[in-house]
Amino acid sequence: MPALLRAPTREYCTISVDSHRWDGYRPRANDIVIATYPKTGTTWMQRIVDLLVFQSTAPRRFMETSPWLDTRFSPNDAQLSKLEAQTHRRFIKSHLPFDSLPVYAGVKYIHVARDGRDVCWSFHNHQLGFKRELAAGRMADKDMPPQPPADPRDFFLSWMQQAEDVASTALPFFDFENTYWRERKLPNLLFVHYADLKADLAGEMRRVSDFLGIDTPGRLMRDLVRTAQFETMKAQGEDLMPELREAFDRGAERFLHQGTNGRWKDALTKEDLARYDALVRRKFSPAQARWMAHGRRIAGDPARMGD
Repeated sequence: MPALLRAPTREYCTISVDSHRWDGYRPRANDIVIATYPKTGTTWMQRIVDLLVFQSTAPRRFMETSPWLDTRFSPNDAQLSKLEAQTHRRFIKSHLPFDSLPVYAGVKYIHVARDGRDVCWSFHNHQLGFKRELAAGRMADKDMPPQPPADPRDFFLSWMQQAEDVASTALPFFDFENTYWRERKLPNLLFVHYADLKADLAGEMRRVSDFLGIDTPGRLMRDLVRTAQFETMKAQGEDLMPELREAFDRGAERFLHQGTNGRWKDALTKEDLARYDALVRRKFSPAQARWMAHGRRIAGDPARMGD
C-alpha cells in the first residue's frame, strides 16, 4: 500500500460531506483524487479524467466510475465497496479541504479552481434546482439552509456574508482554497483553472494527461478533447448522470447549467465588487488572488509561484 505522506489535520463535517468517510479508504499507487470546492468544475474534470483513463469517447456513468467518497448522501460502506471492486484506474471525487484529505505517495491529486464570483453564480443555480427533500432526512430542521433567493445578487450578498463569518461551520470559499494553496508545491498535486479549461481545453487536457502519466496518441486526444467540451458533456448528461433526476429538477440539464464565466458582471454594483475585492485582499496573497481570478495562462503555474 502507498506510504502516507501527510495525515489529515482537520476533521471536517458539513451538511453534505464528512472527512471520516475516508477512514476506510485503502489507496492504490495510481489512484487519482479530484478534490475541489463545489461548482468550480468538478464534474468537468471527472469527465476529462474519465476520457483519459478509459481512452474512449463512450459515455460512462460518473457515480459508478468516480465515487464521491466523502458524501453524506450515500451510505459510506456502499461507496467503499464500489471503490474496492473497481479494476480500472480509480478516480475519486472529493469536496474536502486539502488538510482534511490524507496525502499518499503515488496518489495523484487534481485541484480545480475558479473565480469566486463565478462559483457563487453557479452555486445559486445549483441551490435553486436542488430537491431539498433529499437532504431533509439527513439533518435536523434547524440545520436546513434557507430557500435561496431567486435574485442572484441577493444570493451573492448572502454568500459574501457567510464568507466573512469566521464562525461558519463549513469553510467559506476563500479559506477552503487556502488549504490547497498552502501545499501547491507538492509534486503529486496539479492545479487546474476553469478559465484555462474554457480558453484552451486541448492544452489543459494534455497537462492532465502528462501529470497522470497517460500516453494519449494525438489523433485519439483530438477525439477526447471534442468529447470533453462542456456542450458535449451537457448533451450527454442523462447518460453520464441519470441519478441526478432524483436530486435536481430537470436532472443533469439543471446540474450542468451554462458552463460560462462572468454572468455576475451585469448584476453586481460597484459597491458589491469593492466588497468582494476587499475580502480577496484580506484572504489571499497577491499571487493567489491573481491566479484565482485569471488562471495559469495569465498568472502562471501555482507550483512555481511565491506568495
